[in-house]
Amino acid sequence: MFWTMITIVAVVGILTDTYTKNKKIDLKRLDKEIELEKLRLENYDKETAKMKLELEHTKQLLIETESTSNLSKNNN
Repeated sequence: MFWTMITIVAVVGILTDTYTKNKKIDLKRLDKEIELEKLRLENYDKETAKMKLELEHTKQLLIETESTSNLSKNNN
């Protein structure tokens, strides 16, 4: 009976340790996923800002082209 109790305590200890290690691994994985998602959002924000700048630049070029075209038509 004594050895049975020692064996049970040892097995429960091993299972608890394994469970705790697995939970720590899960927490680390979740932390990495959160970090990755933050980087994705940061990248998305930067890409969006870049695309807005490119759009504004394109609009400005179009306006300048139209102005030049209108000036040429008015001079003729």
